[in-house]
Amino acid sequence: MAGLPSLNDDQMKLVQDLEIEMMSDMYTRMTNSCHKKCIPTKYKDSEIAKGEAVCIDRCVAKYWEIHERVGKKLQNMSAQDEEALKKMAAQQGLVK
Repeated sequence: MAGLPSLNDDQMKLVQDLEIEMMSDMYTRMTNSCHKKCIPTKYKDSEIAKGEAVCIDRCVAKYWEIHERVGKKLQNMSAQDEEALKKMAAQQGLVK
C-alpha cells in the first residue's frame, strides 16, 4: 500500500477490506470466465483434459497480466494526478 498517506487504524482496515474485496471479485470473474471459455458444458470425463488445462493456464496468465497492467496504469495516473494537485497548490500559494 505504498503511496498512501498516513492512515489511522480504521482507515487502514477499510483499505485492506476493499483490497480483499477487489481481489476476491477479480478471482471470481477470472474463474467464471476461464471455466466458461475452457471447459465444455457437457462433461465427458471426471478429470480435466490436457487441452482444458492448457487453456485454463493461458486464460489465468492473461487475466493476471492484464490485472498487473491496469494496476500499473492506475498507479501512474494517480501519481500524475497527485503531482498536478501539488503544482496547483504551489501556484495558488504564489498567487495569494
